[in-house]
Amino acid sequence: MNKNVFIVNGHQKWEISPGRLNQTLVDIANEKLSVKGYDIHKTCIEDDWDIENEIDNMVWADIVLFQFPVFWFGVPWGLKKYIDEVYMNGRSKIFLSDGRTRKDPSRKYGSGGLLQGRRYMLSTTWNAPEEAFSEAGQFFEQRGVDGVFFWLDKVQEFVGMEKLPAFSCFDVRKNPNIEEDLERWSAHLDTHF
Repeated sequence: MNKNVFIVNGHQKWEISPGRLNQTLVDIANEKLSVKGYDIHKTCIEDDWDIENEIDNMVWADIVLFQFPVFWFGVPWGLKKYIDEVYMNGRSKIFLSDGRTRKDPSRKYGSGGLLQGRRYMLSTTWNAPEEAFSEAGQFFEQRGVDGVFFWLDKVQEFVGMEKLPAFSCFDVRKNPNIEEDLERWSAHLDTHF
């Protein structure tokens, strides 16, 4: 059984987003998974972090949980910086190459990850309502959250990780239902851990 979970809290304080919900989701995951016997390491990108320690956490983890709010249809810039610095400096520990070799042309691009057998989960908070992702004629053209974060899924696949079903809280500013979101999060964790 996979017992090592690394939680990356990608929240950055912003005038309209102080980070309470994302921290609460991290706290619930930490508590719930600890009770189930998982060993937990955590990083908050707003705190000081060391690149080598973060690489070691990635290698140590059986499951990496990324918790973050969505800023302008992407990750907060500090989380993007974290991914860029940790993953690029993780060459030879989290990935070897892009996978291709001159000696073996059958090896495909994106097959050089060293984190094989590990999994990851994205947990996001959105101002957008859920119907903006799923209904015809809405903003995200029925592409869902996975459509927005296709690139981030590919980053994880590049280093060898497999995807667990994502979780999202929607409409958290204009029409929040935090109590229901927290209940759904708890059930999601029970289902996938």
